[in-house]
Amino acid sequence: MRLSFQEASESCSCVIVMVSKRGLNKKNASSALVRLNENLMQEKIFQAEKGESLFLPYSRIGKSKHLLLVGLGDAEQVDGEGFRQAAGVAYRNLESNSIPNAELDLSMCFFNSEKPSSLVRALTEGFMLAHYNFLDLKEKQKNKKSVKNIFFTGVAPSKELKAGLEEGKVLSKSTNFARFLADSPSNLMTPVVLAQEVQNKFRGVKGVKVSVWNKERIKKEKMGGVLGVSAGSSQEPRVIIIEYKGTGQNSVKKNKSLCFVGKGLTFDSGGISLKPAKNMDEMKFDMCGSVAVIGALLAIAHLKLKVDVIGLIGASENMPGAAAIKPGDVLTARNGKTMEVLNTDAEGRLVLADILSFASEQNPEFIVDVATLTGAMNYSLGNIYTGVFTRSQKMKEQIISAAENSGEKVWPLPLNDFHVKDIKSKVADVANISSTGLAGSSTAAAFLEHFVNKSIPWVHLDIAGTANDVSSRLPYCRPKSASGVMVRTFVELARQYVR
Repeated sequence: MRLSFQEASESCSCVIVMVSKRGLNKKNASSALVRLNENLMQEKIFQAEKGESLFLPYSRIGKSKHLLLVGLGDAEQVDGEGFRQAAGVAYRNLESNSIPNAELDLSMCFFNSEKPSSLVRALTEGFMLAHYNFLDLKEKQKNKKSVKNIFFTGVAPSKELKAGLEEGKVLSKSTNFARFLADSPSNLMTPVVLAQEVQNKFRGVKGVKVSVWNKERIKKEKMGGVLGVSAGSSQEPRVIIIEYKGTGQNSVKKNKSLCFVGKGLTFDSGGISLKPAKNMDEMKFDMCGSVAVIGALLAIAHLKLKVDVIGLIGASENMPGAAAIKPGDVLTARNGKTMEVLNTDAEGRLVLADILSFASEQNPEFIVDVATLTGAMNYSLGNIYTGVFTRSQKMKEQIISAAENSGEKVWPLPLNDFHVKDIKSKVADVANISSTGLAGSSTAAAFLEHFVNKSIPWVHLDIAGTANDVSSRLPYCRPKSASGVMVRTFVELARQYVR
C-alpha cells in the first residue's frame, strides 16, 4: 500500500472524514458535508463515538463516489493513538468494501493538534499497521480487498509533515516485520531461521553489526539456561546480537549503549511440564519479546538516531524430547548462579538468565528485557496493558513516558524483597517458580533480577497479554495475530538518550 500527499483527485473512489463529537470544522469542510453530518448526528445515525464508522456509498461528496465517516469521540481527548486507531477503523472499512483508493483531508483533522507532523505519523502507522495481514502461506497470497493507495489531502505538504509521514512508514514497516516473524509457523521459524532472517534484514543497514552464536559457541559461553531449555528439541538454539552504533563513537566508555533483551522461544510446548493441548498453537507467539527487540533496532537504525543500542536475543524451542530437562534438575547460568527447575514450562526466565548476565557484562546505560513470561499477566492486566517491573523510579518514569508518547499502554506492578524470598530454592541459588504459587508475574521478575548487575538500571516488561490477539482493543491489529507491541515504545525510549 502507498501513502502520499496529493491533491484531491477524481481517481479516488472514497473520501475519509474523521469527525469528533462536536462535529466538523465548518471553515475546512464543504457546506454539503457539514449539513450531511449534522443531519446524521441529529437523527442519531452517526454519533462520532470513538471507533464508530459509517460508510455511505455513492454519496458524491466532493470528487469521490463514496464517503466514509469515522468517529474520534470527544475532541478534547483525541490524541495520536486516537487517530492511529481511527485510521485502523477506516482501513477495515475500505478493505471490507473493496475500496482500492481513498483520500483523507488533513485540514479537518488538525483541530486539536499542536504538532501536525505527529498526527500524520500516527495516521500513517494506523493505516500501515492495519494493512498488514499474514497471508504468505495461502494459495492465493494477495488480499484482493487490500487497499492500494491512501492520499493525504487538504494541506500543503511541509517538510515537517513529510518527515512525519516517512517516520510513520519506518515504524510501521519495522513493526510489521516483527509481526511477520512472530506470525510465521514454528516449523518455518526455528531459532536457526530466525537468526538468518535477522541477518538478511539488517544486511547493508548502516551502523549495524549482527552476530549469531551457534550451539557450540553458546556452550563455550557457559549459557546453561539456553542449553538446558533447548535440550529437548531437535532444533538448535541461537543467541543473536544486534549492535547499532548511531553516535559514531567506537569507545563504549564515552557513550554507553542502551540494551534491549528479548525472549525468543520460537515454540513452547511446556517441555516435560506439558501445556494443555487447547490453544497450544499460539505458543509460536512465545518469541514476541525477541521480535520487539528486532523491530525496535530496525526502526532505530533506519531513523538514524544518534544513540548506541545493543539488542540481545536468546532463541530456542522448549520441547519434551528424550534429552529434555526435568523438574528437579539444576542448571548453571552464565553468571555462575544455579537454578532449580521446578517447572519446565517456566523456561523463558532460564533463557533470559543467561542473556541478562551477558547484557550486564556490556555495562550498558540500562537494560530493558521484554518477554511473554507469565500467563498470570492475562488475569491481572488482560490484553490492555504491558506489565512493568523495576526498582528504578527513573526508569519506570522513562518507560511510562515513552509508552505514552508511542500510544502503547503499560502499567507498573510490584517487585520487592518478599517476591525474592518466594523464589528461593532448597538445593540451588534460586528456583524457577515461586514456593507459594502466588504473584506469578512479580516472582518471575524477582527471578530475573538475580542475573542483572545491581549497578545497572533494569526494567522487565511482561507482554504475555499484549503480544498477540489484541484486535478487540486495537483496530489496526489482526485477529489471532502478533501485535508488534513495544517496538514503538523502545524507539521512543531510545529518543530520550539521543546524544
